[in-house]
Amino acid sequence: MGEGRAKRAALVYNPVKVDGASLRQKVLQFSRLAGWADPIFEETTVDDLGQDATHRALAEGVDAVLVAGGDGTVRAVSATVMSTGIPLTIVPSGTGNVLARNLKLPLTDPDAVIAATFSGEHRAIDIGTARITRPDGAVEDEAFVVMAGIGLDAAMIANTRSHWKKKIGWIAYIDGAARALPNAEPFRAVYQLDSRRLHAVKVHSMLFTNCGTLPAGIELVPDAAIDDGLLDVALFQPTGWFGWVGVWRKVWWDNTVLRRTRAGRRIVQRRKSTSVHYLRGAAIETAPVSPQPVELDGDEFGEAVRILCRIVPEGLIVALPR
Repeated sequence: MGEGRAKRAALVYNPVKVDGASLRQKVLQFSRLAGWADPIFEETTVDDLGQDATHRALAEGVDAVLVAGGDGTVRAVSATVMSTGIPLTIVPSGTGNVLARNLKLPLTDPDAVIAATFSGEHRAIDIGTARITRPDGAVEDEAFVVMAGIGLDAAMIANTRSHWKKKIGWIAYIDGAARALPNAEPFRAVYQLDSRRLHAVKVHSMLFTNCGTLPAGIELVPDAAIDDGLLDVALFQPTGWFGWVGVWRKVWWDNTVLRRTRAGRRIVQRRKSTSVHYLRGAAIETAPVSPQPVELDGDEFGEAVRILCRIVPEGLIVALPR
């Protein structure tokens, strides 16, 4: 930033998910109140989830970036801002708001979040990267802020009807799960955690998480922290329908309900689950025997024969209300 130059923010938003005119006006008002120059406005498109728009804003030398849209937009903008040192403000929008929930942002008070761009606190959080190897050998590098997954969770997302998602939000994923489960088959894979020895597993799904809270307060990975420099991995290994009951009991009853009380936590510690297993490390590489669907932050990402997930400690700076 040059001496004497007024600071400037950029807003990157998905016009399908938000009221663009109202949001632009709010950001303009807060910018002027803070004595900043008028902001840059960039819309996402079908062909650009936010990466190109954010690159254009960064090329203008902005001092802060705001993002408003669904979880996919937040992921794309975060991936571009990653490791730049430019603070990112996440304006809750869309259906999931999963990162916003894990940051405990006020979901219904956009003014408080927007104001944090100019007068809030900055917090360094982790961000994940995924190197995806396709069946044809092509390699793609992506980023995620909440989680990556391979297997049934990705198939569930692929089976979720987009029109239901628009109408009823994250609950539409239940329909996707119902459509994916009847044909769900476990797959064999090998994985290596933090360059240790190889392990062979048979799973329905593997999740690589940066943070663990989902909509409705569901604690998918209760010990996951967004700033611990570690990746939390969940292996789903149910056997038959009783095994799926075990998954439900672990994720919903044990993690989300029992762990809220001291007595409940003691019960959870004594009870071992055979349907869900947890791992933790800085990086994990997984290779399924056959190509499997992949998802990043709730968006389907095709099929992969290998995926390497890493955590970038404190790779993202976020602005939070004081």
